[in-house]
Amino acid sequence: MARKADGGHSGCSGFQDLGVTRRSMLKAGTLGLTGLGLPELMGGRALAAATRKAGKLKAGGADGFGQAKACILVFMWGGPSQLDTWDPKPEAPEAIRGPFKAISTSVPGVQISEHFPMLAQRMDKLTLIRSMSHNDPAHLSSAHRVLTGHLAPTPISDAAGPTPNDSPHLGSLVARMMPARGAMPASVTMPWTVAHPAAPGGRAPGQHAGWLGKAYDPFAVEGDPNNPAFKVAGLDLPDGVSPERMVGRRSLLGGLSPVESSGAWGGFQSKAIDALSSAEARGAFTLDGEDPRLRDRYGRHIHGQCLMMARRLVESGVHLVTVNWHDDGQNFWDTHGDNFDHLQNRLMPPADRAFSALLDDLEARGMLDETLVVWTGEFGRTPRINPVAGVRGGREHWPRCYTAAMAGGGVKRGSIYGASDRWAASPIQNPVSPDDVGATILHALGIDPALELFDPLGRPLRVNNGNVVRDIFA
Repeated sequence: MARKADGGHSGCSGFQDLGVTRRSMLKAGTLGLTGLGLPELMGGRALAAATRKAGKLKAGGADGFGQAKACILVFMWGGPSQLDTWDPKPEAPEAIRGPFKAISTSVPGVQISEHFPMLAQRMDKLTLIRSMSHNDPAHLSSAHRVLTGHLAPTPISDAAGPTPNDSPHLGSLVARMMPARGAMPASVTMPWTVAHPAAPGGRAPGQHAGWLGKAYDPFAVEGDPNNPAFKVAGLDLPDGVSPERMVGRRSLLGGLSPVESSGAWGGFQSKAIDALSSAEARGAFTLDGEDPRLRDRYGRHIHGQCLMMARRLVESGVHLVTVNWHDDGQNFWDTHGDNFDHLQNRLMPPADRAFSALLDDLEARGMLDETLVVWTGEFGRTPRINPVAGVRGGREHWPRCYTAAMAGGGVKRGSIYGASDRWAASPIQNPVSPDDVGATILHALGIDPALELFDPLGRPLRVNNGNVVRDIFA
């Protein structure tokens, strides 16, 4: 039977009951985080801490349960081709296999694409799930499923954008259930909110807290960390306000009315002021102090520097960091035309370098065993190459079979889970859905996917309906 978490709905409603207005919050020195005030963030953490204390979450256990302290979810927006990346079929006809060659890896008998040469050397750190499968060929609704572990409110649709009825992003569930350390948020998404120019719905649903309430939206970091002018909005003190002056504002709380300063709210305000003046919180979102040689190993491009920042964030106490493939202005991994040129020259080299550097960096710092890394798109591409008039061949959307990669967090090293048929068109062994991947992420973080939370109408909803892929854990 599914278990239920104690507590009410989103953190916002409880604060409104205290009679505190948003204007008074801002006057007290709070910070807006994509619609989330820091006092609300602190309130959400307190609720998560109470939930953990009540025994609703556990740490450590069999089959990978609770072995990860954090997760980095690398979302390759657009749908990478399984045949041209992780699951080549060198014996297939040329119209299926394409021009890329398969190369050997550090694991005997396992081959991947020649354009992932660095990852081939690190296959002994990875588990590949070559049997990912679902039935939704639309970008927007399938992104919702990947990022939440639930069907979108409007499935198989590129016309339905975000709504308050979306299921919560995995990071929102983590923010609800797991308190972060110090001033850091529990969940961060970077470097943008994914959208597709060809989709009528625009932005993909499932990137926010949905029915869980805006208090649990992931902290949004926008922009290119490789840009010298990069700055995270909201983490700098207001002009003319020194750290000492900000901390001094704490004394103002003593002069507030009993309603404004009593109970938990006053404590959350104090913690919000601490966060604004925290060098740790501001420092975690900058790469200035990193060794330039290490930054080079990640790649001096937006994807590489985002993955490096993701390492910094989990090192600083963030529990789930989502790195979306950036707005590259070229339809991302959605390679309907000129598939092989885009993959070989634009997409795979930075992905290969950045993911490899992340694995090495986490390993060198002793963090890989406690950090789950998940690399996935919303679907794969058609086995058969489709010629496009005037353009070299491309591959269409194909949700029936694709590959996800996992590492760390108790996951087996140098392993293959599931299998595809001779053309990578269908799973022939151990099919895995995006729901199952979501359940596995929660499981690795010590959150029971069968846990129930209450929606704004008071209905208990299970946080995930998938099945944990237990066999991928060592």
